[in-house]
Amino acid sequence: MVGIDLSGKVALVTGVGDNESFAWFISKALQAAGATVVLACHPRVVGIVEGVLSRDMDRESRLLPDGSEFKPAKVLPCDAGYDTMADVKLDELPPATQRAYAKLTTDYSITGMVDAVGKEFGGIDVLIHSIAFGREVTKSQLDTSRKGYLEAMGISAYSLTALTRAAAPYMAGRPGGGSVVGLTYIGGERVVPHYGGGMSAAKASLQIDAKQLAWFVGEKGARVNLISAGPYLSRAMRSIKPGEMEKSVEYAAAHSPLRRPIEPQEVASAVLFLCSPLASAVTGQILYVDCGYHVMGT
Repeated sequence: MVGIDLSGKVALVTGVGDNESFAWFISKALQAAGATVVLACHPRVVGIVEGVLSRDMDRESRLLPDGSEFKPAKVLPCDAGYDTMADVKLDELPPATQRAYAKLTTDYSITGMVDAVGKEFGGIDVLIHSIAFGREVTKSQLDTSRKGYLEAMGISAYSLTALTRAAAPYMAGRPGGGSVVGLTYIGGERVVPHYGGGMSAAKASLQIDAKQLAWFVGEKGARVNLISAGPYLSRAMRSIKPGEMEKSVEYAAAHSPLRRPIEPQEVASAVLFLCSPLASAVTGQILYVDCGYHVMGT
């Protein structure tokens, strides 16, 4: 049996907000494979993540297959809406956010966070993009505002470009090459009625952006791929439209060739493959981990 060994690799995982997300399971899988894992979380959820990493009540969710616990080397704040701290305009943020951000003592922009990781750990081998946000996601395409649309595009799609650009120098020349893996969704290719607010456009952009980036960082030995995961009832998905998203999961399960919903660990396992030497010649691809749902016409 061929195992995946990522010992000595440094993995930067963005987008962990709780212990139910794909990013959480991906992070655990990377550590279980031997990688040193650094988490970059939105500033407003850093405290939540730190609580999950320390509370007794959440211990079971931290367990790895060998019985040890998931312990990232570091948890850093990062707001994917800002490429550098020069982009931050505190006076334009809500008062509560202003107060919270003013207390931060580290650079929480994309470039600042990536630089901190690359310098402290001597490089970056794996970059996981699991960032998506659209405050108008429950609105239809017709009702989406320009502001909401552009915000969803900037945070959910452009952040892959910004993160890859910042990480590329730290991935250059790494043994075995670097691997960037992002998460997309079938809503970027087909109409999903309750996935609005610019999110479908953001996923569509993410998909062509990943292919573009694969070309531009390929000369540095880095690969860029996406996982298109089937619908999964994470906390974030349940909050979009309670009751309706459950129907989406049930429908996909009933109409997928495998006749079942996906499990988050299956997404994590696919990410491990893409980050491993087994996928050394795989780049610019979208790997569907959806029990085959994407092949169906209905």
